[in-house]
Amino acid sequence: MSQILVVDDEVGIRELLSEILSDEGYQVRLAQNADEARQQRARGRPDLVLLDIWMPDTDGITLLKEWASKGQLTMPVVMMSGHGTIDTAVEATRIGAYAFLEKPIALQKLLSTVDKALAQTPRPADVPVAYSLAVLGGAPALVDLKARLERARELRNPVLLLAEPGSGEELCARFLHRSNTPWTVAEEKSAWLDRAYTAVNMPAEGTIFLRQVDELNRDQQRTLLVRLRQATDEGARIIATGRPDLPERVAQGQFDARLFAMLGAVTLRIPPLREHPDDIPEIAATLLARMVEAHEVPMRSLTTAALNALRLHPWPGNLSQLEAAVKSAALVSTTHEITPADLSGILGRLESVSPGQIPGLPLDAELREARDAFERAYFSYHIAREGGNMSRVAERAGLERTHLYRKLKQLGIALPRRSEP
Repeated sequence: MSQILVVDDEVGIRELLSEILSDEGYQVRLAQNADEARQQRARGRPDLVLLDIWMPDTDGITLLKEWASKGQLTMPVVMMSGHGTIDTAVEATRIGAYAFLEKPIALQKLLSTVDKALAQTPRPADVPVAYSLAVLGGAPALVDLKARLERARELRNPVLLLAEPGSGEELCARFLHRSNTPWTVAEEKSAWLDRAYTAVNMPAEGTIFLRQVDELNRDQQRTLLVRLRQATDEGARIIATGRPDLPERVAQGQFDARLFAMLGAVTLRIPPLREHPDDIPEIAATLLARMVEAHEVPMRSLTTAALNALRLHPWPGNLSQLEAAVKSAALVSTTHEITPADLSGILGRLESVSPGQIPGLPLDAELREARDAFERAYFSYHIAREGGNMSRVAERAGLERTHLYRKLKQLGIALPRRSEP
């Protein structure tokens, strides 16, 4: 049974719509203002929202923008107004509204619009966990980053995202991607940068996402210069990521200055989580809410104490590591609320490996034992840093996925509980 949320400050309209839709077999939820609508949305994703534009506390257009900015516009929204204008309807559609109905609403028009909107609504289990830029946080540096991303979105230049791994690079790249065009991730950098790779293989239009260009060797850097020109000729746009110290590496002659200049036509820095820890509780709550909505985890919430524990953690793996930790905690928790006790083991494992450290390396042991200890520390570090994303761990280690899994099993390292695309 489809759930429809009706948001209107006029009680007579709410009751009328509720009666009509209930008679048609729909489950109806009601809200008399934007605040109640937010609460209803927080309890769970409805299949459709009928949203009045003119309300006393917050108007419907503002609420629509708010849901869109927070990644909560995952259901069709039909706007309603007794005195709408063409400009208002156009703005609502631009933000993401499905349709616009003028009051008084004709019965057949209402039911026809509802049927069509629900027909294109994905089932809850099919809703992807897609995050908006809101998940990055709201600190001043993040507000500035989002404004710069908005401006860069209108350009076709290459973009270089400087960030520690797991800081939300792909989220920013996908925000810059032009819809309805190909999205290509150059996972196999060695193949994509092979000299035999021709313009015939170059994706036309769309976006090519290339991770960690700072790891390219000199020959690959020179080839990438050629690829950039080919991509431009074919109408494609390259969005690349690199570590924050890439400019220093250029100054030291460790990275091609010409390539850096071409990639860095637009250069944006993504702050690591430790630079804005006060954002972490809200980010964690948003991540959990989206996982629950996508049926990836059971219905769970984070206690204030648990949110504070997350805020105090350094998060060397940044956003992806926080996401993996929240998901693990939601899966292991036996109650509705996630407590610090649920997080203690997860955070303890993360703290056992800090960036730049090799814990417990037995230098006085035999070579085989010392090597195994190093490999355990090495793989544990990279799994933590990449937030449990085994594709990236394999790429960083230079191993095939099957070889990586075999190695982890041999070393006695448990695989993280993380679903990957």
